[in-house]
Amino acid sequence: MDRDSFIKTYCRWVMALNGNEVLSLKEKSNKDCILWNSGCIVYMARPLQCRTFPFWENIISSYKAWKIAASGCKGMDSGELHTESEINHCIKMRAAEQVINRTGGRI
Repeated sequence: MDRDSFIKTYCRWVMALNGNEVLSLKEKSNKDCILWNSGCIVYMARPLQCRTFPFWENIISSYKAWKIAASGCKGMDSGELHTESEINHCIKMRAAEQVINRTGGRI
């Protein structure tokens, strides 16, 4: 599938914390990821957004934020434990990610 077809089929625009509109994966009506079907259908090629979840700055910013996210994700608080170094690596990858904004450029 070419890039534009993938974006049209599987992505939507969302408002980021910095006020820019950025691409994000769509969710199903039950809030599951559009790429979830009894497991991730693109697991080996999943985007950075997925590979670094739940170690996003807004989720790990507080115990309350973590618990809110965990309430909607069966894998949180019950899966493999990760080291501080692994978590920091996820944060650094997210920070370095080139995000596609609404104008089609990268920010």
